[in-house]
Amino acid sequence: MRIAVAGGGPGGLFFATLIRRADPSIEVTVFERNRADDTFGFGVVFSDRTLEGIHAADPVLREALAEHGRHWDAIEVRLKGERIRCGGNGMAAIVRRTLLALMQARARDVGAELRFATEVSLADLAGYDLVVAADGTGSKIREQLEAGLGAEVETATAKFIWFGTDYLFDGLTFVHEGGPDGVFAVHGYPISDAMSTFIVETDEASWRRAGLDEFDTSQPPGVSDLVSKAYLEKLFAEQIDGKQLLVNNSRWGNFRTRRTRDWHTLPAAGAAPMPVAFLGDAVHTAHFSVGSGTKMAMEDAVALSRALAGSDGDLAAALAAYEQAAQPSVRKIQQSARPSLAWWEHFGRYHDEFEPWQFAYHFLSRSITDSRLARRDARFVDATHRAWRQTHGAPALDTPFRHHGWSAPGRLVTVGSDERGTPAKVAGDLPLPLAAAPRPGPWGAVLSAPDREAGLPRAFAQLTRFADAAPVLVAVHGGTALTRTLLCEQARLRHRMPALLVDPGADTDTAVTAVLSGRADLVGLPA
Repeated sequence: MRIAVAGGGPGGLFFATLIRRADPSIEVTVFERNRADDTFGFGVVFSDRTLEGIHAADPVLREALAEHGRHWDAIEVRLKGERIRCGGNGMAAIVRRTLLALMQARARDVGAELRFATEVSLADLAGYDLVVAADGTGSKIREQLEAGLGAEVETATAKFIWFGTDYLFDGLTFVHEGGPDGVFAVHGYPISDAMSTFIVETDEASWRRAGLDEFDTSQPPGVSDLVSKAYLEKLFAEQIDGKQLLVNNSRWGNFRTRRTRDWHTLPAAGAAPMPVAFLGDAVHTAHFSVGSGTKMAMEDAVALSRALAGSDGDLAAALAAYEQAAQPSVRKIQQSARPSLAWWEHFGRYHDEFEPWQFAYHFLSRSITDSRLARRDARFVDATHRAWRQTHGAPALDTPFRHHGWSAPGRLVTVGSDERGTPAKVAGDLPLPLAAAPRPGPWGAVLSAPDREAGLPRAFAQLTRFADAAPVLVAVHGGTALTRTLLCEQARLRHRMPALLVDPGADTDTAVTAVLSGRADLVGLPA
């Protein structure tokens, strides 16, 4: 069998290594559009908890991280002059160029042929039995076949830009800095003894106010935005001890989340003349705040090589087995990445509204609950609970609620519904009726969250109308966990209306997370 791999990044190189190890009779050629020592970006980061399968498949990454990587256990959040740390988050990072060089050598050692400065299309690969498209987010192979793959792409509203810096962070560090134009945030982490990755995010309004929207994005890859470099060096000067930012194709963009139904095609009318399998960013992406892009591509390589090695030559069955093995974990990561991405689309609001202890907890609990966070670092969670008690005089769920003449003894309340299943009454010291329009006496507004984020603008408009009527609270139900949360936060932080998060699946753990983080004032359980 002859296999062509389009793309010489970690995913493509790892696949070439694994399939050659599994079956040395397979001829594998990797085609990479860039030169061997070219690379865009700076470092690659991995979570310790997710590397077991990759390490078991081949030792190249484990050895690279052990010999050349930087390791840490704690995440640090910096804002408003405070530094808050949360342990139990073991990670490692390495310079991308170093990792690629080691993986190139490993692939050659097992007999793969590597051709650099060679961009290929399907027409160039007509003589191969299988094409593996590992050519990244801008995949040329995917563009030729995209119509039949069932792809969905969502573009985030936040802006981001990627730098390096000669300032050395201790570990994964999130720095939030307010300036005259708005709030900017850094994801920083060390990748060697001399360099850190330095990713900056902000909202579009702040980006435009700062005059960072004038870079000519039509310039070819490799040209960096030096105006933004200078602005951000000045803004974060105290945080990085006056060190410089390093550029490498550094320019602003909006993160694009790609989801794809089919990760392979078979020869057919209008399709490629040979089977094509896709892996990594060519068919799926997840926001870099969850640190999974390279890991997911390498896990795809493990799944694809195993499926092919056990196929007895039946490529159609092997590619179907590959999708069945690899897609569930990717979907799970993408599901957890969406709340993280949404957090970064709204972090300026959280920076302005929350005290540092609550901001850090809100950030670190964006995809996990209080109890899971406590298993990582009990002291961090204990400190957060203690800060709430010092502020409110009682534990989070035992804190009384009072507003506009209505009260409840705690923050976990019972919600009764009408015959249609719509929340109609909240149990408190006195029952509070819920309605979609104002009524005499204390009343609460009820709002159904949309099933998709595209429906949020309409729901936000309804919140604005509710705010004019001054209800005791807004009870948000239905939709998804994310849309419910975003509506509750819009009510609380924009309109100053208390928010009741109605969650039929809530328990004490999820309820305390919602209240302690400031996502909701109360959590409602069905009567």
